[in-house]
Amino acid sequence: MIPKEKAKELYDKYFELVEAYSSEQQEYNARKAALIAVSEILEALEENHWQNRLMMIYYCEVKQEINKL
Repeated sequence: MIPKEKAKELYDKYFELVEAYSSEQQEYNARKAALIAVSEILEALEENHWQNRLMMIYYCEVKQEINKL
């Protein structure tokens, strides 16, 4: 799965979970939740960053794509 598709998948999962008073707020909350998830993944991968270099690059790209949504 390319980073753009993974970003959209994470965003969509959180969009369904978060409730808000407006669609703009729901979009914002979903984006923030997806970014938190990716940050946690990157933090876990950092422990053995030399082994996880490619996954770290992938999730950094996912994070960039989430920010574009």
